[in-house]
Amino acid sequence: MHIPDGFLATPVWATLDAIAAPAVFTVARRAQRGFDESKVPLLGVMGAFVFAAQMINFPVGVGTTGHLVGGALLACTLGPGAATLVMSVIIAIQALVFQDGGILALGPNILNMAVLGVLAGYLPYYLWGATRRRRAAIFAGGAFSVMVSALFALSELLLSGVRMPGPVLGLSLALFAVSAVLEGAITLAVMQALEALQPDFIRQPGKVPARRAVFAAVGLAAVLLAAVGVMFAAAAPDGIQQLGLETGIAAHVRTLFSTPFSGYQTAFLQSAWVRKASSGLAGLAIVYAACIGFGRVAASRNRSL
Repeated sequence: MHIPDGFLATPVWATLDAIAAPAVFTVARRAQRGFDESKVPLLGVMGAFVFAAQMINFPVGVGTTGHLVGGALLACTLGPGAATLVMSVIIAIQALVFQDGGILALGPNILNMAVLGVLAGYLPYYLWGATRRRRAAIFAGGAFSVMVSALFALSELLLSGVRMPGPVLGLSLALFAVSAVLEGAITLAVMQALEALQPDFIRQPGKVPARRAVFAAVGLAAVLLAAVGVMFAAAAPDGIQQLGLETGIAAHVRTLFSTPFSGYQTAFLQSAWVRKASSGLAGLAIVYAACIGFGRVAASRNRSL
């Protein structure tokens, strides 16, 4: 789902970069209003979990993979404003530290997944999350978030002059639809697991010991995904990468600089598992610390208002 540098025309990525910063700032300001300091640890553990889950690619078609995006999951657990901020942090760290997604295309990726994807994922939950259609709303939110993000990414490629023959475009949409269904199922499963650990956890966080148990469970799941799950992740390209191969624009990919954690592998280590696990765990720590930091800033500013 991450668009690399070289896929989009300069006017497209430059315009979306200019839009992304004020869009995230506006949403973050709205999230700050009424922000409860007790939610700060939740930002950290959910951000770390989504980062780890995004590292696990699974097959969605022949030669193509997908992964949890997590926009709807974050929106349902944190609210849309905080979810946008956390997802923006994840996408920025993925681009700057792990070279997953472009630096110049950071604005489009944030708009697609952190702003539009999060809002699309939250809409069904907002409308029907408190009714008997709650489970369907959560599932629909996960699926809707992926399809909206994918459609905007495809639109940006088309605006950039990328030629997509009908069969290629149709196959891409079908693969994104499969990813959307899986996103909905995973989002629902995680939400049900959270509320099985503590009923009404999302709507009423409850007592501190109960919260700590949930946080510990989510944190442990994130560590296991980052340290162990990465060894079982599918290696085939995801939908955007596969589309780049089929249309020929993959040859235009640019790398502006390199990092020791490029491709989610620690370059200076020898063992394949240690390279992947150490990179994943480092990413967890960075994302967790960044989300906690932003959460504390938001809470302190809210107290001063």
